[in-house]
Amino acid sequence: QVQLVESGGGLAQVGGSLRLSCAASGSIFSINIMGWYRQVAGKQRELVANIRSDGTTNYADSVKGRFTISRDNAKNTVYLQMNSLKPEDTAVYYCNADLVRRYGSRPYNYWGQGTQVTVSS
Repeated sequence: QVQLVESGGGLAQVGGSLRLSCAASGSIFSINIMGWYRQVAGKQRELVANIRSDGTTNYADSVKGRFTISRDNAKNTVYLQMNSLKPEDTAVYYCNADLVRRYGSRPYNYWGQGTQVTVSS
């Protein structure tokens, strides 16, 4: 079994900061891409940022310059540093990982349970 466990969500004020963490555990051989998505009730889940195993990053235009994604490959953990938060950043944030469980097997996609981020003015 593989689990993605998120932490770090909560309440922040406009202009404030929060840091999300997501640790992958279980039977894991390698993790190709780790990322963060967010979803507002009634809307589609959207990509916030992701990072490949070589450190290549990708950001949604709405968070460029404000959010920073990073990962610790030794700990199978991905982080999302969120600065200059805006009310429109309020959402449930989900961790996502595309990983290989055993050598030679195909990659599978996994989701965390989600963590609420609320930005209040």
